[in-house]
Amino acid sequence: MAVDGIMATMTVTLTGSNDFARSAELRRLVANFVTVYTDIGLEQFDGEEHDAARMSESISSLPFLTAHKLVVLRDPSKQKKFVEQIADILKNIPETTELVIIESKLDKRLSYYKTLKKETEFREYVDLDAAKLSRWAEEYVVAQGGNLSGRDSQFLIQRVGLNQQLLQQELDKLLAYSLQITKTTIELLTEVAPQSTIFELLDAAFAGRTARAFALYREQRALKVEPQAIIAMLAWQLHVLALIKTAAGRSTEQIASEGKLNPFVVRKSQSLARSISLPMLRQQIRSLLELDLSLKTKAMDADEALQLYLLRLQAQA
Repeated sequence: MAVDGIMATMTVTLTGSNDFARSAELRRLVANFVTVYTDIGLEQFDGEEHDAARMSESISSLPFLTAHKLVVLRDPSKQKKFVEQIADILKNIPETTELVIIESKLDKRLSYYKTLKKETEFREYVDLDAAKLSRWAEEYVVAQGGNLSGRDSQFLIQRVGLNQQLLQQELDKLLAYSLQITKTTIELLTEVAPQSTIFELLDAAFAGRTARAFALYREQRALKVEPQAIIAMLAWQLHVLALIKTAAGRSTEQIASEGKLNPFVVRKSQSLARSISLPMLRQQIRSLLELDLSLKTKAMDADEALQLYLLRLQAQA
C-alpha cells in the first residue's frame, strides 16, 4: 500500500546540516503514515538512549494490531554495534516495516555512510545560502497571509543569521505582531545575532572606530555572552578572513565550498579581508591565541584583557 511519500518497505535516510528541513521532512513522513495506519504502528528510538539490539529488534519484528509499522531511529550510529550490523539490518527489513534513519552528521569516509547512501533512499538537507533563505522567508510569510519584501527579508537575515529554524521563529513572532513585516518591525522585535555583531565588532576594530567597537563589545556582554564565547567567535571570524586572504584567486563559491562555509559569510567578509594585510592578520590570530591561553592558565580580568586586545588590534590596523 502506498501513501504520499510513504510506501511499503520504504527505507529512508535523512541527514545534512539543515536541521529545519530535515525535521520538516520527518514530520511529513510521520504524518502521512499516521493518517493511514494511526500512531499504533509508530515506534521511535534514540541512539543516545537505546542500544543496537533494541533498535534492531524493533525493525525486524512484525507490527502489532496494524498492517504496517514505521520505525524512526535518531542517530542510531551512536551505537557501535548498529553501525557494524547495518548491512544485515537493512537486508532483513520485513515488507510490513517502513524505516526512517535520521543522522545529524555522517562521516562520508566510513562504510556506514556508503551503505546508507547505496541501500536507502538517501535525502541530504544542506543549509540554504542567503539568497535561497531570503526567497524561502518571503514565500513562508505569503503562505501565512502576510507580506515581506525582498529587501526587508535580506535585512532580517543579516540581522538574525542563517539558521532557518531561528528564522522561522522570528518570522512567526513578526507575523503575530503584524502581517506586514517591515524594517521597522524587524528592528523593534528582533535582536542582532551574536555572530553578526562579532563581525561588526571586528570590522569596527580594524577600521579604528574605537567607540563603536567597545559599544558592540558591551552589547555582547549585556546579552550575557561570556568573554570565552566572544573569543571563539572572533577566532571563527579571523579564520574566515584567513581563508579569503589565502584563496589565491578562487571564486566566492570555491572558497565557501572548500572552507565549508556559507557563500553569504564569504561575501560579507571579503571587503574586510581586502582592508587587512596577511601579516597583520597572522599577528592578530597569534595574539588571540595567546590571550585565550592566558585566560585559561592565569588569574586575570577577561573583560579588561579582551578590550586591550581590541585596542591593540586597532593600533596595528
